[in-house]
Amino acid sequence: MTNPSLIQKYNVPAPRYTSYPTVPHWENDVHASNWAKLFIDAYKSFGPDEGISLYIHLPYCESLCTYCGCNKRITKNHNVELPYITAIMKEWDMYVDLLDEKPKLAGIHLGGGTPTFFSPSTLWVLINHIIQNSTLMSEYEFSFEGHPNNTSKDHLVTLAGFGFNRVSYGIQDFDSKVQMAIHRYQPYEKVKQVTEESRKSGYNSINFDLIYGLPYQTLETLEDTFEKTKALMPERIAFYSYAHLPAAFPAQKSFEKHLPKEEKKRALYEQGKIWLKDMGYEEIGMDHFALKGDPLLQAKSNRTLHRNFMGYTTSPSKILLGLGSSAISDVHYAYGQNEKNIEAYTKKIWENEFPIIKGHIQKESDLDAKTFIMNLICNHTAPWKLGSKIPDNLLSFLNEGLISFANGNISITEEGKPFVRNICMALDPYSHKAEKSSPVFSKAI
Repeated sequence: MTNPSLIQKYNVPAPRYTSYPTVPHWENDVHASNWAKLFIDAYKSFGPDEGISLYIHLPYCESLCTYCGCNKRITKNHNVELPYITAIMKEWDMYVDLLDEKPKLAGIHLGGGTPTFFSPSTLWVLINHIIQNSTLMSEYEFSFEGHPNNTSKDHLVTLAGFGFNRVSYGIQDFDSKVQMAIHRYQPYEKVKQVTEESRKSGYNSINFDLIYGLPYQTLETLEDTFEKTKALMPERIAFYSYAHLPAAFPAQKSFEKHLPKEEKKRALYEQGKIWLKDMGYEEIGMDHFALKGDPLLQAKSNRTLHRNFMGYTTSPSKILLGLGSSAISDVHYAYGQNEKNIEAYTKKIWENEFPIIKGHIQKESDLDAKTFIMNLICNHTAPWKLGSKIPDNLLSFLNEGLISFANGNISITEEGKPFVRNICMALDPYSHKAEKSSPVFSKAI
C-alpha cells in the first residue's frame, strides 16, 4: 500500500506526458503557413520506413457524460455527419497532395467524442477514402473507440472489413449509482452483448476503460465492477484516475461533493491493481494493464514501448497526424493542434488552409528531454548523464526510495511508480517556467 503521507505530498497537478513539451508549454511558433513544410520534412525522414499513424477526432455525442474532459459537441442531429466527414477527407487530401507518392499508412485510430455516433455507412465513406489515397504498411493497426450503447453489429462488421481488429469501450464503472451521477448509463448486459459481438466480428483485442475516483465509488462497488469485468476478460484494461477540472469542464461540479477523498481514491487504485493481478493482467505502465502475450507487454519487455497522445503504443511511427477539430499532430520536428471549434475548423478546410491554431517547433534540447522523459514513462529507467550530480529537486525522491541511480541510469523503483508523473515533472525544464499548471493539469494521484 502506498504511503498516505506521500500521497498527500505528491497529489499535485502534473502532466500525463503524452507529449513533450506538454501543450501548455508550447511556444506557438507553428501556424498554417509553415506546417506544410514541417510535415513534408518529417515524412521524407520517417514516412517511407515507418509510415503515418492517423488519429481522427469525431467529436459528436448524443448526450453529455458529466465526467468527460474531451472536446465534444452534444447533438441528436445526425445530419451533421456527412459534412464533417467530408471536411476530414479534404484535410487528408491536403496532406496527400503535399507528397510525390501515396503516403504509407501505419495505423488509424477513431477517437472522440463518440465515433459510433456516426453511422456505419458514413464511417465506410471516410475509411474507404483514406485507404484509397494511401499505401498500407505490411503491419498496420486500425482501432476505434465505441460506446457500448450505440456500437452496432453493422459498425463492427463495416470497420472489420477494412482491417479494424482493436476496439476500446468506455465502461468507466458498472455501478448504476455511479453511472447515473456521471450521466453514462450502460447496463452490464449491453456491455456483455457488444463485447461478444466484437469477438464474433473478428476483433482480437478489446480494451475497457475503467476510472477510479468517480462519485459514489467505494471498494465494494468497485469490486462488483471488477467481477463483471472478469466475466468478460477484455485483452486490455486502462484503469485511469478521474481528472477533476471543473474550471475547464463545469459539468463536473454536479457531483464534486461526492468524490472520494485522496487516500480513499488511492486505495481504490491499489486494490484495483491487486484484483487485476489476480485476474491475470500485468501492468504495462501508468494506468495500463494487459493479459499475457499482449503486444504492449512484449514491447515493454523489449523496451520498444512508445507513448503519444493516444497513450501507450507499439507503433514506432514518428508521425502521428490528427485529423478533425481539436486533433493534435506530432510530426517529430513539431506539434500542431487544429481549431477546436467545428465551424472554424471546417471553414479553414474549405479555404484550403491547414486548420492549425497553435503548436511547437522542437529544439534539439526538447527532443533530448522528450527521449529521456518518455524512457522514464515507458521503461521506468533512462540514461543519466550528470554522473554523481543529483539536482536538489530529486533528493527527496531519492531519500524516500522512489528513485535510484545505478550503472549510469536513473530508475523509478516499485514504490516510485505511483509518482512517475511527479518525478518526470521534477526533471522537466518547462515545469519550472512561469506558466501555472494547476488550471490545466489534473492531480497526479
